[in-house]
Amino acid sequence: MKICTNMKERIEQLQKKINQVKIDSKETLEQFRIQWLSKKSELQDLLSGIKNVVPKERKSVGALINKLKEEAEEKFNNYKEKFKETAQTQQLPDSYLPGQPIQLGSRHPLNLVAVQINTIFQSLGFSLADGPEIEDDWHNFSALNFPPEHPARDMQDTFFVDDEIALRTHTSSVQVRLMETQKPPMRYIMPGRVYRNEAISARANCFFHQAEGLYIDKKVSFADLKQVLFEFVRQMFGAECKNRFRPSYFPFTEPSAEMDISCFICGGKGCPVCKQSGWVEILGCGMVDPQVLSNSGHDPETYSGYAFGMGIERITMLKYSINDIRVFFDNDIRFLKQFI
Repeated sequence: MKICTNMKERIEQLQKKINQVKIDSKETLEQFRIQWLSKKSELQDLLSGIKNVVPKERKSVGALINKLKEEAEEKFNNYKEKFKETAQTQQLPDSYLPGQPIQLGSRHPLNLVAVQINTIFQSLGFSLADGPEIEDDWHNFSALNFPPEHPARDMQDTFFVDDEIALRTHTSSVQVRLMETQKPPMRYIMPGRVYRNEAISARANCFFHQAEGLYIDKKVSFADLKQVLFEFVRQMFGAECKNRFRPSYFPFTEPSAEMDISCFICGGKGCPVCKQSGWVEILGCGMVDPQVLSNSGHDPETYSGYAFGMGIERITMLKYSINDIRVFFDNDIRFLKQFI
């Protein structure tokens, strides 16, 4: 009799448990099935215990267990149907709706200006050329008339790989390679990255980009050089941009000059970028030194030529009124998004 009483109490306890089970997902529904309706469930253990009940009570106890099992099955089936209906009525994405827009990137301002420089000079008859960024002493220094004691050969100014190999300090090395392998006339623009061991500041970096030009032919004059550069400034900065030439010195050109334009950032009034002068140097230029022609295998009595070189960062800073060169290398998306 005691066993029968214990069975009935256990049935009541299990009924309360079943009623209290919270089912809010397919996962919790599966857990309910395993706990209450599987072959190893608590209800199955309860049915196995009927043999211990006295015969005259087995029928009534069995009826209570079956009723409890039916209630558990009904609860399981109700939730199963509910989740099935929810899945069927869930809206599918409309394939005719417009998709998520793809955010277009923007080109780096240095790339934009480099392409514009190349385009301008190509329209003037120049072809594009390129060369290695790791150079030997001959192409980077000696063939360009840099004497052994020149400061550019010092460790403080150049990134040396060993005694004879360095990261190129200018794209003038490409000029030497072109003159060694080609016969005049030759007219090239040579953009590329260069490296110098300089302290990083608002006006300088240890690596930057240059575009150099070279024209070798018979009877080339300084007037030809000035005409090409005047046209470059007109197309790059506009006809209203003021410009001037100043005498200068470069080992590989003679005579040599630097070209300045009026500072776009301060309007010629003076600022840190133009060193309060109102003018900004944009390039160096000059007639190719006869010794450089000889070093490259050309007769300076027959041929002459001019060369020029400009920093792409400096041109970009002027064109877009940027006063700090470091922003080009910060990869700040807010800065880059300003350019198309």
